[in-house]
Amino acid sequence: MAHGISRRRFLAGAAGAGAGALMGATPALAGRTTVEVICRQAWGARPPSGRFVRHTIERLTVHHSAVELTRDRDAPQRMRDHQAYHQSLGWPDIAYHLGIDRHGFIYELRPRWAKGDTNTDYDPRGHLQVLCEGDFGVQDPSARMVAALVDVLAWGCRRYDVPVYRIKGHRDHAATSCPGAGLYGLLRSGAIHRKVQRR
Repeated sequence: MAHGISRRRFLAGAAGAGAGALMGATPALAGRTTVEVICRQAWGARPPSGRFVRHTIERLTVHHSAVELTRDRDAPQRMRDHQAYHQSLGWPDIAYHLGIDRHGFIYELRPRWAKGDTNTDYDPRGHLQVLCEGDFGVQDPSARMVAALVDVLAWGCRRYDVPVYRIKGHRDHAATSCPGAGLYGLLRSGAIHRKVQRR
């Protein structure tokens, strides 16, 4: 692809103080949880256009883009479009920390140490914001997207010592339908949480 989309990074969740955060972890994962991501340079990110505000991650929040994704090869352009729009609002970068497309590829978005941004009525300070690309009011998340989301959330719980019960959807914090009924149903039912615990 045009932007060297195969370039990857690995995010590792360290053992130690956070080891108990991933309840029910298998022995093979007891010390380490890793996630492979497509780095910013690979998907063609612009540089930040302003200064970030530092924060400490205390919870994990799932979002959707609310735009149906039909061809997964369009996902890198979607990330660039999101970033351009968010910077046009005066934000320094794309609002989210990590993004996931329908094939389960994970994208590095804004720095995780930087507070996210939002157009809704909640303070994103302390939230690791995970964007799932698609409109899950009209489509269902793919199995590969859900598996990647579980990996990201398990990594986040491990890395930031966040208990699994602090995984929520955007609508749990603000007046919005995000992340759409198709994805939120998996959170509300506890299906995502159970998969994260097993992971």
